Amino acid sequence: MPAPGAGGAPGAPGSRPRVVVAGASGFVGQALRRAFADEGYDVVTVGRTGDAVWGNTLRIRELVDGAAMVVNMAGKSVDCRYGRRNRREILRSRVETTLELAEAIRTSEHPPPLWVNASTATIYRHADDRPQDELTGELGEGFSVGIAKAWEQAFFGADLPATRRVALRMAIVFGDGSALVPLLRLAQAGLGGPQYDGSWFPTPGRLRAGTYHEHRRTRGRQKFSWVHLDDVLGTIRFVRDHPEIDGPLNVASPNPSDNRTVMATIRDAVGRRIGLPTTRWMLELGAFAIRTETELVLKSRWVVPTRLLAAGYEFRYPELRGALASIIAERRQHRG
Repeated sequence: MPAPGAGGAPGAPGSRPRVVVAGASGFVGQALRRAFADEGYDVVTVGRTGDAVWGNTLRIRELVDGAAMVVNMAGKSVDCRYGRRNRREILRSRVETTLELAEAIRTSEHPPPLWVNASTATIYRHADDRPQDELTGELGEGFSVGIAKAWEQAFFGADLPATRRVALRMAIVFGDGSALVPLLRLAQAGLGGPQYDGSWFPTPGRLRAGTYHEHRRTRGRQKFSWVHLDDVLGTIRFVRDHPEIDGPLNVASPNPSDNRTVMATIRDAVGRRIGLPTTRWMLELGAFAIRTETELVLKSRWVVPTRLLAAGYEFRYPELRGALASIIAERRQHRG
């Protein structure tokens, strides 16, 4: 951790280094605020509320000017139905906010030396044949991949010669309050079996929008890349302390699993021996009822952190069983 004063506003000796966290109200953003504050940073936020709000570029520029680091986690949750309005907001909330930060940094007198921006491991294709990394991975197609590509283009497209940029292609983040929670509830209710792909009718609208999930015979073996929240925070610290790292960076456990194994491990962690499997038609009806998309559990995400490992990062939670045990213990502690 930098010493106090190592990165604060220029000309302010002894002041605490300032970190700008955009999208600080989300699951990862809240954890970042707490972690940076505990390390002695002056944490300021940008969002719909906070120290600056989106649309007030002048105020955002005041915050990033002289900051030690900018971390952007802004973006509407993809846990929703991909109708026209939500598709537009998913795109806007990522691209427009990233472009606004880029403009604030570009026009600042003392641009931050580091900008870390969220991205997603969904940028890679459905992969059940080989793992995807930053060097040889193949980008996919469709709505979700298109969002990821546009997001990274907005991030890397600006001319910011004084600011190092790292895009975190994050796998599904596990933690107390994350996407893991509904899976835990399914397991506790006896529905924690594997999710099976299958045939489902495409509508013309979904085909045009690229939101239709094509049937593949995975039988619950679709790959499942994940990462513990502590390793997301650890990666950001590691990037801060290793100035040679820039560009896209996969943030995922070095030991990806598959859907069947993840659900079995979750069942074991909550003490449920039996978990009923769910088929495609059941998933489609359930996803419609709870306003989400089946792609989130049926796409095979096989992502590995080649660059992080090569740089020497040591994962705190490299194994699924240990990661789940720590999260469940934390949930029990918080609930008394």
